[in-house]
Amino acid sequence: MSEAVALERWPVWLCLLVALLLSIMPLPALLEPFRPDWVALTLIYWALAFPRVFGLLTAWMSGLLLDVAQGTLLGQHALALTVMAYFPLRFHLRLRVFPIWQLSATVMALLALYQFILFWINGTAGVTSDLIDYWGSVVTGALFWPPLMLFFNGVRQQMAATR
Repeated sequence: MSEAVALERWPVWLCLLVALLLSIMPLPALLEPFRPDWVALTLIYWALAFPRVFGLLTAWMSGLLLDVAQGTLLGQHALALTVMAYFPLRFHLRLRVFPIWQLSATVMALLALYQFILFWINGTAGVTSDLIDYWGSVVTGALFWPPLMLFFNGVRQQMAATR
């Protein structure tokens, strides 16, 4: 990868870093179950926007960083994010033409898949948690999707303007 191409992509890496920081930022106990899955939402957007650049390896590495940052089982977020990221990567041409409400519903389904994989892995490992800890973030993630998508569209337009 040339140095110029790497410099063009720094806003995406910065968005992923901010998403990781938002995922580990402390919240009040009452709001914690409703924290959106920032890393998953960010990966969904950039997988739709640049499917050949930010793919399964990016999802796997982001998941490993999230596992280390949150102190969870090593590889659980990596697996869940990789499986979840496969679908926007595979169907990006179809998903791009969806209206915002339909795309929000699709994002909600992707987040539900992500949380189900985490729920399944934790259940297999014997880690217990309330159901609201898993499914509250799915609803808030779908609600945060439209403004987050507008923000990322602005970032993408700024990236295109600087070329």
